[in-house]
Amino acid sequence: MTMIIVGVDGSRAGLEAVGWAAREAVIRQTGLTVVHALSRWVCERDDGRYAEVAAWMRRSGQEVLDAGEERARREGREVKVMADLLPGDPRTALIRASQAAELLVIGSHGIGGMRGLLVGSVAHGVAGRAACDTVVVSALPSLSRGEIVVGVDGSYRSRFVLRAGFAEAGRRGARLRAVHAWAWPRRDGFQPADPGEEGRALPLLQELVTECGEPHPDVPVVAEVVHGHPVEVLRQTATGADVLMVGSHGHGTFAGMVLGSISQELLHRAPCPLWVVPTAAQIPA
Repeated sequence: MTMIIVGVDGSRAGLEAVGWAAREAVIRQTGLTVVHALSRWVCERDDGRYAEVAAWMRRSGQEVLDAGEERARREGREVKVMADLLPGDPRTALIRASQAAELLVIGSHGIGGMRGLLVGSVAHGVAGRAACDTVVVSALPSLSRGEIVVGVDGSYRSRFVLRAGFAEAGRRGARLRAVHAWAWPRRDGFQPADPGEEGRALPLLQELVTECGEPHPDVPVVAEVVHGHPVEVLRQTATGADVLMVGSHGHGTFAGMVLGSISQELLHRAPCPLWVVPTAAQIPA
């Protein structure tokens, strides 16, 4: 797996995702493939009653792909850029394509999004299901502070998110900020944490950060425990950050839930690109 895949659909959010993906490809010194999905019948129908409609849709799809490829080449001049039309539903096609990628990038809003819908159906359908890490590009910081924020919930799976955070911070020469939001979960939300337990949470977080950061000794680190609801704590902490990293699953995940409740809520509210690390299959050795 030696490339980044970015999906485009003709929307402005899709082009912003392409620009972000091209800059990430420069950082990683890897290739970039821009993809656009069309219904399978559109790709396959070249005769019969709807042949002209299918041909028109293929031309329109190619124009979307060409615009994405042009943006990618402009943002990442030294990056090898390829483009490909994928047959099938965009969610299914992107998930399938992610099996051959190291990173999948998508925009937060699609061209078909209904008014008032904060996150497009493709972003909802792909994040947590992709075979590789997924970045959902929504808000871009106007002035980046050179920091990767990682949400740590204390579960075993947090290690995988922290390791990904250290690797990305190392590539960018950025600081890593590991944040644990401290509150007791309950069925109807969160309640204030016990002060004594909160005080013991910081040493545990620092120990985890030290363990995961061993391969990246040059990355500056801040570890902090903040009292409050995890979504609000991470939203505030990540304002101005390069990216916010979370796991697809963590504490409190319901069986069969594809994306954890905290990660799902952050799809709507993250103030910077949201990086989702797939952790559903990660279990203690």
